[in-house]
Amino acid sequence: SVIMPEDLLEEVTALTEWPVVYESSFEEEFLQVPEECLILTMQLNQRYFALRDADGKLMNRFLLVSQLVARDGGKAISSGNARVVRARLADAKFFYDQDRLQTLESRVEGLKHVVYHNKLGNQAERMLRVKTMAGRFASFIGADTNHAERAAMLAKADLRTLMVGEFPELQGIMGEYYARHDGEAEEVAQAVSQHYLPRFAGDVLPDGPVATALAIADKLETLAGMFGIGQMPTGDKDPFALRRHALGVLRMLIEKNLTVKLDELVAIAFAVETKVEGVTDASEALTHFFFDRLRVMMREAGYTAQEVDAVLAKHDTDLAQTPKKLAAVHKFMQLPESASLAAANKRIANILKKSADVQTGEVDKELLVEEAEKRLHDVLGDHEPIAKLFYDKGEYEGMLATLTPLKDPVDAFFADVMVNSEDEKLRLNRLALLKRLYSLMNRVAELSRLAI
Repeated sequence: SVIMPEDLLEEVTALTEWPVVYESSFEEEFLQVPEECLILTMQLNQRYFALRDADGKLMNRFLLVSQLVARDGGKAISSGNARVVRARLADAKFFYDQDRLQTLESRVEGLKHVVYHNKLGNQAERMLRVKTMAGRFASFIGADTNHAERAAMLAKADLRTLMVGEFPELQGIMGEYYARHDGEAEEVAQAVSQHYLPRFAGDVLPDGPVATALAIADKLETLAGMFGIGQMPTGDKDPFALRRHALGVLRMLIEKNLTVKLDELVAIAFAVETKVEGVTDASEALTHFFFDRLRVMMREAGYTAQEVDAVLAKHDTDLAQTPKKLAAVHKFMQLPESASLAAANKRIANILKKSADVQTGEVDKELLVEEAEKRLHDVLGDHEPIAKLFYDKGEYEGMLATLTPLKDPVDAFFADVMVNSEDEKLRLNRLALLKRLYSLMNRVAELSRLAI
């Protein structure tokens, strides 16, 4: 099979008016070099198309595109290109052999000479911040703390290698190869390459918990640092790819179903980052930025603006629950009682907003004089325990379904009961009843935002 990325295919097509494909090869000894190095060398330097065999292994053969039909069937072209690629691959092999003479750990000191940001220090200083965050985050998600901190220390060390100096695209990938060569734990080696994931929209996520903890730490360090020095994205300008970093963190929290709160992660990140001179705590701004990205994610997942607004209005930072809650709200909106309940919820919200003296205590059953309020109280009492049970188990669809029997009692309450009674005790008791109802109805989402 031919390895032909779309951009390379388009480039070669644009470079030739009369494209003719020939085959060539190189010595098998070069296959000892990591295949990523060989493929990148062939693609970037020579615009060749590498080949895999039936088992998916890289072959010592490749395809090239020429501008003419050769009289000798392409023998001269093939041999000429074989000589050219041999020199390129020899360089790659030299870099690989030389890099392995030193351990990754021995290169960490050299990160002091790699600039990260003029206000945030060098890569060595940044590494220490990421290491602290990775260790804390690892304890949250059940990863090995020592492995996470070790991986964080080594993660950027390959920036000081010859191979990455020649091919920056291989950072992380070469770090994994060198970490394995040095005898590092498999989780550590894997995390060194995977902490860059996801690199773009739709990219795969890190595999193991150590890699995930480091990936979150790496991205949150960048976000906290940049927000802390006021380098937020503006309009369509995002030179530090902060939107991509935020989406990466959100995807890991949600798709890996991590039971860790976003605000806790942000707080830890700024606790570390604000030790850098000139960095201020921008937790609120960063959290707001995350929720803006989350809003976009959920809209792209197919939910309406109203549904997303209703769920995110709760500001629940346990983001792993967000898709489940949205699915439940979407299903709830298809029920015949949903429109009436949403409208009633909006009415209750307005009443409570205007009543500063709402009681937070228990509803006094003796003060319920109208049949409609008595019925609402009884039905509410019957369904509250069931709804709470559903909610605590994370069965949000079931929880919202328990609200449907409330429709008729709520409608009757507003038809027959004067909330703002002149009798202060009655008024406060009815407001307390409404507050209890409002609290139950809005556990999953702010239903008032679903009202048309």
